[in-house]
Amino acid sequence: MLPSSLTRTSIIAILASLLAGCNNLVLLNPAGDLAAQKGHLIIVATVLMLLIVVPVIFFIFLFAWRYRQGARHAETEYDPDWDHSTRLELLIWAAPLVIIIALGALTWISTHKLDPYRPLDRISATMSLPENVTPLEVEVVSLDWKWLFFLPEQGIAMVNELAAPVNRPIRFKLTSSSTMNAFYVPDLAGMIYTMPGMQTELNAVINKPGVYRGMSSHYSGEGFSGMTFKFHGLAEADFDKWVAQAKSEGAPLTREAYLALAKPSARDPVQRFASVEEGLYRRIMNLCVEDGQMCMDEMMARDAVRNRSHLRSVAQERMSEQDICTTNTPLFQ
Repeated sequence: MLPSSLTRTSIIAILASLLAGCNNLVLLNPAGDLAAQKGHLIIVATVLMLLIVVPVIFFIFLFAWRYRQGARHAETEYDPDWDHSTRLELLIWAAPLVIIIALGALTWISTHKLDPYRPLDRISATMSLPENVTPLEVEVVSLDWKWLFFLPEQGIAMVNELAAPVNRPIRFKLTSSSTMNAFYVPDLAGMIYTMPGMQTELNAVINKPGVYRGMSSHYSGEGFSGMTFKFHGLAEADFDKWVAQAKSEGAPLTREAYLALAKPSARDPVQRFASVEEGLYRRIMNLCVEDGQMCMDEMMARDAVRNRSHLRSVAQERMSEQDICTTNTPLFQ
């Protein structure tokens, strides 16, 4: 009999592994088309690799059994000078080569097709992209340790909550206030980084109504474990109600309110903002929310002008030197 404590530990470990497996199944059966395509890619790549892995494991056990000590084949067919078999060499090299070529082609195609910056070309496997459809713009800021979402079209902002209409393309623009982070909604699309002073993009769509978990998928500090949010997939009418609720309950998000919000805190509740100060996301991305700070885009524009002026002056000096050299009289004639 095993000690009761060891038995309980084993049961807990088994249950934990089963629960982890359930969470991982989201990758193979997500609610968004882009995530579904990536899940299909995982399955295809795994099957291709198993075409090599399974036969190799099978033959390892077969050879170990066939040529074990005392076996009939080991005694009668032993050949110490054997060093080559054309059929075996073809099997060893040709099969993996074909798999590698297939995986390479699959990777090249999917890398371009599933590029997060690439606009969507369909809503789902059975639904094409409607003409003149306008993606829902969502501006994302990762704070310490919470998520801030701007919806410019609706004029609202949310903390740790986001919603989008079902079957409408979504274009995310993402940045960070201070620490590099990673935005991830497993049911929606793949992970993408957020970085201070920079902007990344992600195009995605949600195809089924529901409430889905969003998270920070990379460690970013003390409050990382609680840096989660809810993503709601809603019908168009329900999305309009969600926006109206935010406008009726929320307060204005000004620069002063943002600076207070940006202070490090963990496991923050959902907050809604009925309006957003104009240009706030641009200021956050360019690290110039506080008064007196020069925005990074303005700094880079000044540097570009300064560099052009410097290059122009250097070019003019070189032209002047060439003119002097051509007009000077030679020392010896």
